[in-house]
Amino acid sequence: MILSLVAFAVVALITPFATRPLGRRVFPVIALVPTVVFAWLLTLVPAVANGEVVVERLEWIPTLDIALSFRLDPLSLLLALVVTGVGGLVLLYCTWYFRDDEPSLDRFAALLLAFSGVMLGLVTADDVYVMFTFWEATSVLSYLLIGHTAGRREARGAALQALTVTTFGGLAMLVGLVVLTVAGGTTSLHELVTQPVTGVAAEVGVALVLVGAISKSALVPFHFWLPAAMAAPTPVSAYLHAAAMVKAGVYLVALLAPGYADLAVWPPIVIGIGAFTMLVGGWRALRQTDLKLLLAYGTVSQLGFMVLVIGQGTRDAALAGTVLLLAHALFKAPLFLTVGIVDHAAGTRDKRKLSGLGRRMPWLAAFATLAAASMAGLPPLLGFVAKEAVFTAQFEGGAEGDAWAWVGLTAVVVGSIFTFAYSARFVWGAFGSRREAEPTPLHREPALMTAVPAVLAVTSLVAAFATSLIEPLLDAYAATLPGPTAYHLALWHGLEPALAISALIIGVGSLLVWQRESVARLQAAVPDAVDAGRGYLRIVSAIDRGAARLTTFIQSGGLPGYLAVIVAVFVLGLGGSAALNGTWPGGIRLADGPAQPFVAVVMVAAASAAVVVRQRLTAVLLVGATGYGMVLLFGVSGAPDLALTQALVETLTIVVVVLVLRRLPRRITVRRAVVRTPVRIALGALAGVVMAVVGVVALGARVQPSVAEGIPALAEEAHAKNLVNALLVDLRAWDTLGEISVLVAVATGVASLIFVSGRQGGAPRLEDVGRRSRLRPVPEQADSIRAARRRLADVEGETDAAAEAAATRQTWLLAGRTLSPRNRSILLEVLVRLLFHPAIVVSVFLLFVGHNAPGGGFAGGLVAGLALVARYLAGGRYELGEAAPVDAGLLLGTGLFVAAGTAASSLLVGLTVFESSWFETEVPVLGTLSIGTSTLFDIGVYLVVVGLVLDILRTLGAEIDRQIDEAGPDAVPADPAEALR
Repeated sequence: MILSLVAFAVVALITPFATRPLGRRVFPVIALVPTVVFAWLLTLVPAVANGEVVVERLEWIPTLDIALSFRLDPLSLLLALVVTGVGGLVLLYCTWYFRDDEPSLDRFAALLLAFSGVMLGLVTADDVYVMFTFWEATSVLSYLLIGHTAGRREARGAALQALTVTTFGGLAMLVGLVVLTVAGGTTSLHELVTQPVTGVAAEVGVALVLVGAISKSALVPFHFWLPAAMAAPTPVSAYLHAAAMVKAGVYLVALLAPGYADLAVWPPIVIGIGAFTMLVGGWRALRQTDLKLLLAYGTVSQLGFMVLVIGQGTRDAALAGTVLLLAHALFKAPLFLTVGIVDHAAGTRDKRKLSGLGRRMPWLAAFATLAAASMAGLPPLLGFVAKEAVFTAQFEGGAEGDAWAWVGLTAVVVGSIFTFAYSARFVWGAFGSRREAEPTPLHREPALMTAVPAVLAVTSLVAAFATSLIEPLLDAYAATLPGPTAYHLALWHGLEPALAISALIIGVGSLLVWQRESVARLQAAVPDAVDAGRGYLRIVSAIDRGAARLTTFIQSGGLPGYLAVIVAVFVLGLGGSAALNGTWPGGIRLADGPAQPFVAVVMVAAASAAVVVRQRLTAVLLVGATGYGMVLLFGVSGAPDLALTQALVETLTIVVVVLVLRRLPRRITVRRAVVRTPVRIALGALAGVVMAVVGVVALGARVQPSVAEGIPALAEEAHAKNLVNALLVDLRAWDTLGEISVLVAVATGVASLIFVSGRQGGAPRLEDVGRRSRLRPVPEQADSIRAARRRLADVEGETDAAAEAAATRQTWLLAGRTLSPRNRSILLEVLVRLLFHPAIVVSVFLLFVGHNAPGGGFAGGLVAGLALVARYLAGGRYELGEAAPVDAGLLLGTGLFVAAGTAASSLLVGLTVFESSWFETEVPVLGTLSIGTSTLFDIGVYLVVVGLVLDILRTLGAEIDRQIDEAGPDAVPADPAEALR
């Protein structure tokens, strides 16, 4: 199973690149993945039907008992066959459905294949949290697939609606899973079902899980998202909304039924809501004129049908429910695909505009009629076999005194009448001939396009005669529920109540078809008393209005108002919690040495001065003084690693803020006091007091020994002597991976604020001078600018060694001549020239010694970044381009990839995710050389930090310089040579 999922993931990643040369011909290629997996799964059917279970387990997070655990039992194998079999055919159908010029075809192909793999993981996962991960991944991927045509507002709204509803249900489901796993003491789904949780925990947990199931399977009141999702391309509707994603909720109900069907909360939710959904969906389907919407509401009805049958909790009902699940996939998917063909051929799905397609597309009409007949429950098709089994199970359950069985049977009979009526309505609407209408003109459609729905529809026919081959697998699941085992699947059971019920349904359904105009008038007269779709829109609109009002209230005060709100919430929330705390330390030690009070006084003085000064640069430097005070406190407290990192971060922060200040006035002016001075003073003082109290409370709240006592031993196991670095890159690698991911996001956010037309490439280089400059200098400045450019051209044109040596004697930095003489500092250029390369060497040294001495990838990356800062400050944006002629985004992406890749590298050697491994060898002169996965992780951190600094210099430095240069004559500085920066 794991290998199959990896195959789906790898091919999905490759698909966008393969789509560009292949176009829509990529679909048959990628369809091989689910097809091969389907064939492999077929080989497992005999063994699994005989009681064998295929289990694969790979440890993931042992401390939380979470593993990549997959299990193929009869139920999961049935769903896996549906997912891969229908998935392969739908991908093949896409070959003729799309054109080569389809927008974002590469993304669509990759997403649809990835969805197939994620759905396969969902139905085979045995760990609840792994299953939930796949569960939420299906919601995200369905959002992207439904919104494929992003230019249409309808598609975007439908995609967001589906994501919102299913995610809400997923969050409720997560809480329920947590309740069950905590009460059951295991994260294994199989163990939670075979050894069910009891008591209140079971009732609450199962109820919450069922909320997730009914939201995913579009049951009332969450049913409205499925018809809206018909804005998606037809292959998406045929797969996600007929055979795959919407079956996830049905699968979850079937999975839990053996252990929890006897709970008090089970029948009202599963049978009650399932029955109501079947009736609502069938009633609404009869009103539709759009063929795709008709099938969508029919799908809602059928999903309620499946849930209420499987949820009955008996052996016969489970057998009937699983064969109904299989039959539904075999008739609903081809019907959706048929609508796609009709839409392509006729240019419309409105049955009022279609006429005469049956005579002009006879093969398609025949196969669609076959699928619709199976949906209506007509013999000799699998849909008839399934409904006969359902009627028998419900009737026998009611005869044994189960009141809920009678409720289910009543709903099934009425719902099946609706199903027969809208099935006939579909066939006649799509392929019938209307006397008053001319035959609908058709476009030429590939004949092979009909082959895919034909295969599925014919399979439904063949399967009805081959129930002896299907039943062993279905019966193996059904046997996990209580009840007699006398019933078997067959086309003919003789004269029995189920046959009579079928005859009643066909008769009344035919009457509804005959009196369709009267039925339509009746439906038009019945008001929609409750419309969940409108309710959803009202809720969303109310939330939007509330958010707008709250935003207006909070943001009316500008930046001072934002800060006042943030600090006030901090003071009231955290301060209130601290005030109610009853745990205080026994004594308070004000200082550990004479240096600490002195540093504290300096920090307080600097912070106080920063409040009253009116020069922005002065305020920044004073705030920086408080940061350097922290450096001293770390240093005197015996934390050199923290002191080094704090010093580097503080220095870089000052540089970045100064770069931003270039676009702001020098003086701090307040035209209108949004937040009055007394209020600001009070908030600032209270924030400081609250933070101090929190520190005191935290020190006094510990009742157990500190975890720090065990860190030295863990660091020794990690081959580390530097405890801080061992924590960052080994013991808490997940945290660090999340933090560097945030750094990448920050870099992207900063760049998006500055760059307007693009973000590719590195900073401008010397060869760009003159080519990229668009300044129009005033006449008296033109000669000076031309002279500066000629000097640059002279330097760049020298090719022999003597000329290069002469150029070197004239300038210490490559781009030094691009600066105005008034802005050049020879001393600064000399220092940067002499210190840049040693700084890079030191940064690499800190990177590799960080595991055993102060340093590490973060500190080393900051040193390298500060070296680039020095090059930029001394030589301008062209000097930055010469110093780092690489794309910052490439560094960021490579660093994140290397760091995350170490997680997978551990798996290659049989370890868990992020479990360290080392390679040691003896090297002449150097001695023992030890390289581990933590070293590789640190290299990734190093690259991310360097990329972040370079990106900030390009955005807040070089890009702003370029924008100033391109602003026009008014942007030309007093010294014309400065325009060349």
